[in-house]
Amino acid sequence: MTIEKKSWFAMALRLQGSVVPTIFPRVLLCGGFGFLISILYYLKLPISGNVLDNLVTNVVYNLVLGLLLVFRTNTAYERFWEGRKSWGVLVVNVRNLARQIQVSVPEAEPIDRENKASVMRLLGAFAIATKLQLRQEPLNDELEMVTPSQFIQLKNVKNPPLKIALWIGDYLQQQHERNYLNNNQLAAMNGLLDQIVEALTSCERILETPIPLAYAIYLKRLLLIYGFALPFQIVDSSGWWTGLVVGIISFILFGIEEIGNEIENPFGRNPNDLPLDEICTTMIENLEDLTKVQEENLGEVLASQV
Repeated sequence: MTIEKKSWFAMALRLQGSVVPTIFPRVLLCGGFGFLISILYYLKLPISGNVLDNLVTNVVYNLVLGLLLVFRTNTAYERFWEGRKSWGVLVVNVRNLARQIQVSVPEAEPIDRENKASVMRLLGAFAIATKLQLRQEPLNDELEMVTPSQFIQLKNVKNPPLKIALWIGDYLQQQHERNYLNNNQLAAMNGLLDQIVEALTSCERILETPIPLAYAIYLKRLLLIYGFALPFQIVDSSGWWTGLVVGIISFILFGIEEIGNEIENPFGRNPNDLPLDEICTTMIENLEDLTKVQEENLGEVLASQV
């Protein structure tokens, strides 16, 4: 019980990964304006009125909460979750394709084992290249599993993951032409490869379809109007506490909006983005384990024949 409470409060007060550093200047601006309004009210200036009260309580208030909480947050999280599902599809199909290649493609010659190991590395390279493509980062040492010539070719294309998928497809076709794969096996493996490319395309669609600019601009203007109009409504009842109250309410509204901004593109390096580095590392480890298991099984078979 104590550990859970401590963990809960530690999470609630945590700054790393939160939106507090980003929204603090906006909150400070609205809170400072509220404090200014309280000073003017103390000096008996006519700064409150029914028009502003109606503006805040009826029109702006409902629009802000409706647009912000319903559309912005839900849309952003839908994009985040769709990105995670696409990466889940990619992981599942990479594992299945690797398993089918290991089990179905025979190793009649030593070169067959080398080619199989090479295509297994290409499956891991596809995940790494997809991550870099979505982050709009150049190719780097993470693609060390490909050969130098392959790396040069990938640097000269606009979509490296598609190039890697083409190489994997060529390998499958070669095994079919050598009668190592029958038509059904080739069709099944190509189907898995198609789903891998489809997952890449889904992620690119999320990346290249941001929230409409007009909506983003309008929502931010609406928040500013609300933040600057709120002190006029509450100064009668809040007095010198107006700045603090406005700051707290602004913190809530700006925080929700910034959360939507954070998760709108789930493929970056922010703490709230998808853990693509960990996903790719786990996938590559799975592929290596699968290769080791196959080699160990082959070694046992050869030992039994001696």
